Amino acid sequence: MSSATHRTRVVVAMSGGVDSSVAAALLTQQGYEVIGVMLRLWAEAGDSAWGAPNANRCCAPEAVADARAIARQLDIPFYDIHAESVFKQRVVDPWIDAYAEASTPNPCFNCNRSIRFGFLMQRARALDADYLATGHYARVLPPGDGANGGRYRLLKGVDARKDQSYVLHVLGQRDLARALFPCGGYTKPQVRELARQFGLPTAERAESMDLCFLTQGDYRGFLARQAPGIAQPGPILNVAGEVIGKHDGLPYYTIGQRKGLNLSPHSASSEPLYVLRLDAGRNALIVGTAGQLGTLEVGVRAMHYCSDVTPAEPLRCTAKVRYKAREAACVLTPLPDGRARVTFDEPQRDATPGQGLVAYNGDEVIGGGLIERTAAV
Repeated sequence: MSSATHRTRVVVAMSGGVDSSVAAALLTQQGYEVIGVMLRLWAEAGDSAWGAPNANRCCAPEAVADARAIARQLDIPFYDIHAESVFKQRVVDPWIDAYAEASTPNPCFNCNRSIRFGFLMQRARALDADYLATGHYARVLPPGDGANGGRYRLLKGVDARKDQSYVLHVLGQRDLARALFPCGGYTKPQVRELARQFGLPTAERAESMDLCFLTQGDYRGFLARQAPGIAQPGPILNVAGEVIGKHDGLPYYTIGQRKGLNLSPHSASSEPLYVLRLDAGRNALIVGTAGQLGTLEVGVRAMHYCSDVTPAEPLRCTAKVRYKAREAACVLTPLPDGRARVTFDEPQRDATPGQGLVAYNGDEVIGGGLIERTAAV
């Protein structure tokens, strides 16, 4: 990233972690006028697993104190803004609703679309900021001399193990024009080394992988407390439709799961059994062997393209069916009403309704949507 030639104002979404701290430090070093902002997000009431009552992991008291200290060290303004209500409404409630429909949702999509690049972007504009920066490991390629087609492109971060472009596929041209990802050109070890060079106290901060609003770290218990009755026991069926066990509630299972299946003793199989489908209509869990697990075709809804333009023809590309899934070769066929059909060259074992399918052309993110159905191999 080249140094700013003018005092361009940037709001940095700070979390008290190493990535956002380094993002703020890099932008300050490059001459930008930086403002640090932390959002106060909703979390379930009660003592959290990290020792702070009613605290979202992203804005626990320790994290707020660290972000404030970083801002003071960098000599930049710092604000913490209450966003509990909008976060609950736009992120947590839809996440619960998706489980009620036998889907397995990823709340990071709604958070990036509605909170970071919605609610927070509006606050950034109110502060007369030109850009909003986050600590995500991704890159934005601006329009160049015509090679980019006059549009912004979302690219993977250079660190393949930390790349977060998957959860940013919801961004369009208006968002990308105002987004900065200072960490995207570095590996995680390099970011930690930069934090040490800047003298930031977050250099050795451990990473958290749990959902930020789960104070107890267990989504099953959270669902039981926040949405009583969402999980109703029902039958476990094999592919022949025979009842071979009883499940505790569809929200507690996901496609590909093997452990924790309450199968009847007389239903012993010569092969391990896995969850193949969650049948909401019958409140049934469908299980089968590894050979029966997987799909060649996936239907996608709410398809979004980073170019803001729906392709006119099918695209040969790669796609991921989960954040940690490997990219797989496929053909993406756009359909009416924001839908798409994705046909893979090889069966995908982890394709799950509610999860995001994100398509790539090399390092570039084409776009993505939510898996709504799968077709058996």
